[in-house]
Amino acid sequence: MTATGKATQFEYKALHKPNQLIYGLGQTAVITGWTVKQAIAKHLQPKEYAVIGQLYSPTRGINLLIRNLLLNPHVRYLVVLNATKEDNNAGGCQCLLDFFRNGFEEGFSDTGRRCWIIRSSILSSTIVSYIDIDIDISALEKLRQSVDCKEAKSITDAVNQVKSYAEREVIEPWGTPLEFHMSTVKSTVLPGSLYGHRIEGKTIAETWVKIIHRIKTTGTIRPTLHDGQWQELIDLMAIVTSEPDDFHFPEPNYLPFDRSFIKPYTSNILYDIYHSEEGVKYTYGQLLRSGFYKIDQIKEVIKKLVKNIDSARVVMSLWDVRNDLQGNDNPPCLNHIWIRVADHELSLTATFRSNDMFSAWPANAMGLRALQKHIWDEVTKQSTHHLKMGPLITISQSAHIYDDCFENADKLIQHQYPKIFKQKDYIDPSGNFMINAQDGMILVEHTTPGSGEVVNCYSGKSASQVYGQIAADCPGLQVEHAMYLGAELQKAEVALSISQGLIYEQDKPLKTYLVSK
Repeated sequence: MTATGKATQFEYKALHKPNQLIYGLGQTAVITGWTVKQAIAKHLQPKEYAVIGQLYSPTRGINLLIRNLLLNPHVRYLVVLNATKEDNNAGGCQCLLDFFRNGFEEGFSDTGRRCWIIRSSILSSTIVSYIDIDIDISALEKLRQSVDCKEAKSITDAVNQVKSYAEREVIEPWGTPLEFHMSTVKSTVLPGSLYGHRIEGKTIAETWVKIIHRIKTTGTIRPTLHDGQWQELIDLMAIVTSEPDDFHFPEPNYLPFDRSFIKPYTSNILYDIYHSEEGVKYTYGQLLRSGFYKIDQIKEVIKKLVKNIDSARVVMSLWDVRNDLQGNDNPPCLNHIWIRVADHELSLTATFRSNDMFSAWPANAMGLRALQKHIWDEVTKQSTHHLKMGPLITISQSAHIYDDCFENADKLIQHQYPKIFKQKDYIDPSGNFMINAQDGMILVEHTTPGSGEVVNCYSGKSASQVYGQIAADCPGLQVEHAMYLGAELQKAEVALSISQGLIYEQDKPLKTYLVSK
C-alpha cells in the first residue's frame, strides 16, 4: 500500500486449478463461462483485474471457485459473463450468480453426501450446484456480503464493468485468507488392459453406464494438463445398436441432462451455427458445413452415398492440421466421421481424440445419432435405396473421467450397472454352442446366432481340449458366454468320468441313471 492508501498491487493465489487462470493485480475477479478467457484479458490491463477464469460446470467448477475466492479476500468485485448458448445449457454462470443473489441451504448431493446447495433460479432438476459442507457457513455468508457481483451479457459489457470497478478507490480485504479441508475420492483400480476396449449396448444411456463401469474398474489414473487427474482408457469403442429416433431417456433419468437439452445441442452439430462473437469457439456444425474451404461436408457425403451406396470414402474431417496441430489452444475433440452402408444398414463411426466420458459422451452420442438420422433421411429421400438405421460407433482415443466426477461415477455404477448387467437380452454375435456327451466324448456344435445353422463341430475327451479349440476359433466370445461354456463343458467331462454314469443335459443339473430291479 502507498502512503495515500492506494494499492500498487494485489497477488491472487489459487489453490485449485492454478494453471487455468490469468492473473492480475487488481480487485475484480472475472468469470467468462464458456467464452475463452483470453478474449477478455486482451482488452484489459493486469492492474484492472485480480484473476480471469472460465467456468464450464456448476457441479465441477463453483465449489473450487468459491474456495479460491475465500483464499483471496482482497477480491471485492466479481464480473460474470453469462452470454452464450453453452452457458445457458450448462448453467454454471447462472448458479454462481444465484449464490450471491439467493444464497444457499443445507442439503444432500446426488450421491447422498451432506453439502450446501445453491438456491438456483434454474428450473431444470439436472442443473444443481453444490458447495462442500466443510466450508464454514459464516465464511460463505461473509463472502456473499463482501463481494459486489455483476452479470455481463457480452464481452464489451464485461470489459466496461471491470474498467468501472478499477476506477474506484481501493477497498481493504474483507478478511484474512481462509482455507478449508477438502476431502478427496480415491479409486480402486483392478488389473486390465489399457488399450483397445469394445462396449456394446442398445441405447446411449445403457452404453454410457457400461462405459463408466469399464473406465472406473480398470482405467489408469494419471495427471491431466488442467491441474487435476483423470482415469483413462485408450481406444475405447462404444457401439449403440438401437437408439430410438426420439432418444431414450431412462425413468428416472440418470443421464447428465434432460430432454430439453437435446434440440439446441444437436443443432450445433447439424447446422452451420457460427458464433461470430469474439471469444466463442467453433461449433461442430460450423466445421462440418463450412469450416474447410467453405465445403458442406454433410451435403457432400449424402451426394456421394446417393451416387454410390457402397462407397468406403464417405469421410468427414474436423481436424485442421494447419491450425490444430501447430498451436490452436482449443482444437476439436471430435476429429473424424465415417459413414458406411453394409447389409442395407447405414452406420456412423466417429473418432474423438479426447473424450470426457462422464459429462460429455452421452450428449456427443445423441448429437452424432441425430446427424446419422439426417444423413439416412436424405439418402432415403434422394435415392431408391431401402436402408435401415445401423449402429452408432464412437472410438474415443482418450476415454476418461475427471477426478471431480469420481464420486458421481461411482454412484451411477452402484445404482444402474447391476440392473443393466442382469438384462442379458442381446445375442452373442459369435453364435451359440450345443453340447452333448456320448460314447466317451464331448461333442459341440457351433451355430449361427440367427438361423441356428451349424458352422463347425468340436470334440474331445476333456473340457480343456474342447474349449481350447473354441477359444482358438472364436476369440470374440462375450466374457460371460465364455465362462458359461467353460462351466457346461466341465459338467460334461464330469458326467463322462463317473464310473456309475451320469446323464448330461445342457443347462440342467447332472442326473444319475435310474436302475430298474
